[in-house]
Amino acid sequence: MDIDTFDDQGWPPVTSKAHILLIEDDRETADEIIRDLADRGYMISHADNGRVGLERAREGKYDLLILDRMLPEVDGLSIISQLRAEDVRVPVLFLSALNDVDERVRGLKAGGDDYLTKPFVLSELSARVEALLRRPAEPRTTRLRVGPLELDLISREANRDGRPVELLPREFKLLEYLMRHPAQVITRAMLLEDVWNYRFSPQTNLVDVHIGKLRRKVDAPGDFPMIYNIRNVGFVLREPQ
Repeated sequence: MDIDTFDDQGWPPVTSKAHILLIEDDRETADEIIRDLADRGYMISHADNGRVGLERAREGKYDLLILDRMLPEVDGLSIISQLRAEDVRVPVLFLSALNDVDERVRGLKAGGDDYLTKPFVLSELSARVEALLRRPAEPRTTRLRVGPLELDLISREANRDGRPVELLPREFKLLEYLMRHPAQVITRAMLLEDVWNYRFSPQTNLVDVHIGKLRRKVDAPGDFPMIYNIRNVGFVLREPQ
């Protein structure tokens, strides 16, 4: 068992960064994550088994948990279930070698906020960490609704006025982002960063192509439009007028 805090042991300053608790029993994986996130300025604490990790998480001093699914003593699902039952609302990113849909659904239903399957690249892990830390504090919900449009975050299903809207994975993420920011103008740069995890703006019409496909599915013939193109600015999702 070990608990390590990497804040003043040669790592970069962390004065303005979040404090992350990593609960991971594989030492090699843990060391790689710790080095990468510490290099980005985060303060990292580490527990190598579920019982100690749960005790630390209950302290309530962390901004984010990175939690392995399979752990000794107390498994990841039990940890998050207990924390949510105790109203500990810290965001949780699951790590797991179990990558089938049912396992991802179980992790999200237990109270996880995101799910990353192993093996993964560290740049994707850091991007998901940044995205979770950027989320405003809000009550957890498994459904989003804007007017007649509804999105189920667990079953990954969408419908408008009861009509199923069949979405590809990227379209689902794009619609989820728009529905989390209703009536707000969303720029292409925001979508590239938060939906595609790009840190640059490629000279392509990638966003416009995906928005076009999404609009044709959400705004079927005869429907009042909900997705609008704001010329030279971006896009907005509004309730039908």
